[in-house]
Amino acid sequence: MPIPLRQPKAWIALVCLLPLVRLIVLGGSGGLGANPIEFITRSTGTWTLVGLLVTLSVTPLRRLTGRADLIRYRRMLGLFAFFYAGLHFITYIWLDQFFDPAAIAKDIIKRPFITIGFTAFLLLIPLAVTSTHAMMRRLGRRWKQLHRLIYLIALLGVVHYLWLVKKDLSEPLIYGVALALLLVMRLPWGVTLLQAARSRFVAARHRVGKAGAHGAGSAQ
Repeated sequence: MPIPLRQPKAWIALVCLLPLVRLIVLGGSGGLGANPIEFITRSTGTWTLVGLLVTLSVTPLRRLTGRADLIRYRRMLGLFAFFYAGLHFITYIWLDQFFDPAAIAKDIIKRPFITIGFTAFLLLIPLAVTSTHAMMRRLGRRWKQLHRLIYLIALLGVVHYLWLVKKDLSEPLIYGVALALLLVMRLPWGVTLLQAARSRFVAARHRVGKAGAHGAGSAQ
């Protein structure tokens, strides 16, 4: 029987902070490459997208495993996605554009991938602000409707990445496929497939358990 981890939220938080720790270590040791700003921008952007996809994976995993308690980690994962999105945005406006409003505005209008990324970040802000239990109670049904924006935000994130790289599309396409699968799992037939897979898994585990118990009884 697996031993449950104590304070799983603390462990998840530590894991989520590892990309930031890596950047700090690489920055202190001169390991950010010839273009440190680009390295930091790409890294924080990648982990924002990973955070969004992991957040979206909580519901399918809950349905597949029957672990209703997984839902309690979704808010933390979403906030870490916003945290890295914030670092990504700060890197852009500070290290890349030096807080020049005119240059930032011109860049947002001129380059479509910047426009898409900026839009995704703006849409993330209300989700982060309303992530508390108090806001959930205050907004009622509207809270769930608002937080469905995460689907659009994740899609914009994938498009932002696709338009950024231009040549080697393999990595953003992997994220795109992962997002598509996570969205399909939310459709009625996707939910049915997850439930069927869980039923088969539970039945198989039950058969294995019975076989093991029978074997142990025979050996005595």
